[in-house]
Amino acid sequence: MKKILLAGSAMAAFGFAGAAQASEPITLSLGGYMEQWAGFADSDDGDEAKNAFQSDSEVYFDGETILDNGIQVGAHIELEAETSSDQIDEQFLYLSGGFGRFEIGKNDSVADSMSITAPSVGPVGVNDGDMTAWTDSVSLIDTVPSSGDQNRVTYFTPSFGGFQAGVSYADQGTTNGDFDTEVATVDGDEVIGGFQSDSSGGDMNIVSAAVAYSGDFDGFSLSVSAEGENYGEGNWYGIGANIGFGAFTVGSSWGHVEDDYGISENATSDRGGDVDAYDIGVSYAMDAASISLTYAYQDSERTDGDRTPTETQAIDLGLRYALGAGVSWRSSIFWGEDDVQGGTDTDAYGAVTGLRLDF
Repeated sequence: MKKILLAGSAMAAFGFAGAAQASEPITLSLGGYMEQWAGFADSDDGDEAKNAFQSDSEVYFDGETILDNGIQVGAHIELEAETSSDQIDEQFLYLSGGFGRFEIGKNDSVADSMSITAPSVGPVGVNDGDMTAWTDSVSLIDTVPSSGDQNRVTYFTPSFGGFQAGVSYADQGTTNGDFDTEVATVDGDEVIGGFQSDSSGGDMNIVSAAVAYSGDFDGFSLSVSAEGENYGEGNWYGIGANIGFGAFTVGSSWGHVEDDYGISENATSDRGGDVDAYDIGVSYAMDAASISLTYAYQDSERTDGDRTPTETQAIDLGLRYALGAGVSWRSSIFWGEDDVQGGTDTDAYGAVTGLRLDF
């Protein structure tokens, strides 16, 4: 009987191997983008532009196969063209089918990937940190200050009538360390996603969740998202929506960060206050050209370290023109202001133009 079972197991194994060989082998395809910008910035506190030229480029490697049972199996790898840290940006494996989609590897959380913010078409956005890349005089505004790329597992449900949900889990252990994305420097302190990370946290898990809806109706389209993330003793959460009608798209988003987000149980202090931020914008598309006007505001009550409660606002006028397949000329004119409690207002402004290649 034992020999019969062993023989049956061997036949089953050979049968599975044969089925696996019947699917197409995985081959890699290339993609990515390159951005090259030139610009200037100035402020009334005397700080000139941090850079006159900036660039950002990534190469994507994608491979996928479909098994005989219909399940899609693939991988995505992003190679940074220039970086001072990890050469590989994101890398993850995925399984996709009628059950939804699973991802495991280093990637953004669902709270980040499913979020919706105000429309913006220029190279400098008021809600993604690009303005702080050109001037130190304006604080980072971010309605989606997620944990960025971390080693995590993620699940997306199938889309049901335009509705979709997702959940991500990352263990903040030795393979992840502290947040490693969207790093800026304010008053000599490293700020992650606009908010200082906790150095005493250790192994804190990150749980993210999001729901979104997208649908087209008679004469207009609607996209809505609600997302949140728990990290340590606190949470951040937000909502966003875009409405499209004709050539216009109008949208807005809001995010709230609790003062103990990213702080562990053994931390001796919190950050002294919450952070609220929102953006609102409109874009108009006409043939190969599109234009957008976006405004963002943030009220930070943080008092930890050298921080002082600050109100920040910013405006960006963006232009995008498609020169050809995968080639677009983009420009921005921007203004921002920091209003420090008990201090003075600091204004900054600038202009940026350049090309983006998508391949």
